[in-house]
Amino acid sequence: MRRLPPRAGHHRPQRDPRRRTGGDRAVRQLPPDPGPHRRVGPLSARRFIVEADGGSRGNPGPAAYGALVRDAASGDVLWERGEYIGIATNNVAEYRGVLAGLQAALALDPEAPVEVRADSKLVVEQMSGRWKIKHADMRDLAGQVREVYPAGRVRYTWVPREKNKHADRLANEAMDLAAKGEEWTPQASTAALDTEPLDTTPAAEPETAAKLPPPPAGWGPDLGTPTTLVLLRHGETPLTPQKRFSGVGGDPDLSERGRWQAERAADLLAARGTVQAIVSSPLARCRQTADAAARRLGLDVRIEDGFRETDFGAWEGLTFGEVRERWPDELSAWLAAPDAAPPGGE
Repeated sequence: MRRLPPRAGHHRPQRDPRRRTGGDRAVRQLPPDPGPHRRVGPLSARRFIVEADGGSRGNPGPAAYGALVRDAASGDVLWERGEYIGIATNNVAEYRGVLAGLQAALALDPEAPVEVRADSKLVVEQMSGRWKIKHADMRDLAGQVREVYPAGRVRYTWVPREKNKHADRLANEAMDLAAKGEEWTPQASTAALDTEPLDTTPAAEPETAAKLPPPPAGWGPDLGTPTTLVLLRHGETPLTPQKRFSGVGGDPDLSERGRWQAERAADLLAARGTVQAIVSSPLARCRQTADAAARRLGLDVRIEDGFRETDFGAWEGLTFGEVRERWPDELSAWLAAPDAAPPGGE
């Protein structure tokens, strides 16, 4: 028989001696599972809907958000929360609601796609990238929202307010409880009782920004925090129930009922939580009403002479009937023209 060429080997496969030691050793020879390709991400069969709303009583004022996470297939609420966030604007509360909802969805299933539904056109358009974010506070909050999920994993959909009742009720519950010094708890919430069946149909993704409806007339960028004026009438004086003219003459004090009214008004202003300054007429009844609010709010009262009542002259302290009997022509003229003055008055 001819010899094999140098370095040639038999073609018969060699048996691995380690296979004789048992199946356990043989399994260990299998290459490890390489896992999915680096371009293939994990998929989740679940899909979430986050509903969010925020409110501020005063804007800025006592503020809270409401947020919940639903299973998109069944509509079941998987998580919900109402939280008071202190003094803030409505837009800040709206963003805080979206942030809390997305964080909760991430904790439930980090791989599930999410649709955020909100009735804030500002938040939806800004987070969708169609509107610029000019306010520094809003940019910071928007950055926090974007950090929760990778880009493209969250879709934002605007819904009318009546379709966002559950989140709205959560926010209002939190504000109501905060006014009483209490915190919101899911056990005491009745927000779900005021909602309609959920539409679980995914919202259509807008193809281009150009196809969006034009903004309403007057819609523009954020112009900053507005100033809110609260006009508070003074409490009753002894002349009030008698329906007598009471301007600067006599300058009566508040009656007992008037002082009670002033204290109740002060309680309401304290619950509102947005008053930063108090300006009052120099008249006693006005100063006493303002002082009641100032004590409750821990503020000082600034007196403004231009806020005083008009001078009714000879009519001071008289009833309407008494004035009509004595000065019928003058009263008719006074009622007909703003520049007409009572006798001896202004």
